[in-house]
Amino acid sequence: MARPSALLIDIDGTLIDSNEAHARAWADIFHEHGWPGITWQQVQPLIGMGGDKLLPELTGVSADSPRGKKLSKERNEHFLTAYAPSIRAFPRVRELLEAVRERGIKRVVATSAGDAELRTLLEIAGVGDLLTEETNKDDAGGKSKPDPNIIIAALEKAKARPEEALMLGDTPYDVEAAGKAGVRTIAVRCGGWGDEKLKGAIAIFADPAELLDRIAETPLGGR
Repeated sequence: MARPSALLIDIDGTLIDSNEAHARAWADIFHEHGWPGITWQQVQPLIGMGGDKLLPELTGVSADSPRGKKLSKERNEHFLTAYAPSIRAFPRVRELLEAVRERGIKRVVATSAGDAELRTLLEIAGVGDLLTEETNKDDAGGKSKPDPNIIIAALEKAKARPEEALMLGDTPYDVEAAGKAGVRTIAVRCGGWGDEKLKGAIAIFADPAELLDRIAETPLGGR
């Protein structure tokens, strides 16, 4: 089992317990702007996509329109002020990334969050100093997961070919985006998705802690 040269890492729902918070932040903004019928439970299955897809899916508003940009901006600000302070990292995420580093594998964040939000998420995760490279919204070219743009950008930053990399994520959108880029995925269930939805992954674990305990069973523990 060949060891990958790079691990591309999702943050929300993978390293930190934030998916419900994102869904609630979107629902709050929708309620303020005339969509009181959209509940956070309706939003949550779309978390993992970016606003470029979530907004039109739920409201019919283009994310590139003036109204869409206003909604996204307000959602970002609301998430950071109302929800981010209470979000916590999943257990042992730092240990996991340390173990990956010790194996000589590059660690590259693959997220289309904006820079301000990314800084906050990494602070919550407590792993910023363990990363080799980062991607953010500017690298996605306006197309979030399940489009492969952010995965391709992460590969470029890692200077890795698709077959040399692994993705670590928690949603079907992570699995699909990575697959479109030719990258295999290790998935975790802690973001709220079950095995059936994550079935494209090469391995599925409960959370980062279980992955760490069983790392030898994965390509991350290979030679």
